[in-house]
Amino acid sequence: MKDEKAKKDEYQKALAAYAEALKEFRKGKDERAVESLKSFIGKYPAERELVDRAKLYVAICAARLKGEKDVPPLKTADDYYQYGIFKTNALDFEEAQKLLEKAAKLSPEEGRIQYALADLHCLMGQTEVSLEYLRKAIQQDKFFRILAQNETNFEPLWEDKKFKIITRIA
Repeated sequence: MKDEKAKKDEYQKALAAYAEALKEFRKGKDERAVESLKSFIGKYPAERELVDRAKLYVAICAARLKGEKDVPPLKTADDYYQYGIFKTNALDFEEAQKLLEKAAKLSPEEGRIQYALADLHCLMGQTEVSLEYLRKAIQQDKFFRILAQNETNFEPLWEDKKFKIITRIA
């Protein structure tokens, strides 16, 4: 039990640091954003979901600093996943869904893709679909239990019986 509490505490610290690192990105200050995000990546390498997202934002900043405006060609499940996360964060839910579903087709065993779809559908207010994707993500990797219990996007579901059962919260 202590181990799980320590993991939650560490995740909360990482989440706060990630949010802080994204401030410069949201302001459009790409050089500062790259520094902040790389610092975050160096400090919290074990938080793979957040690190993956941070790396995507670093790549976006680097492209913008080079004056690139086009989306790089998407080939792999990871390409579709990363760009789907970007579109989710940009609140372009329709495009994010297309990208994440393509990623899921290319790599159906990846829990992080199922988790991202759960998050997206929760943001879209589609509770049942969200819970189904969340169940699949947790079946593929128990790590997502802790992540979901702390993900503010899932806050509307935190008191839901099905959510509690899926994440095994008493």
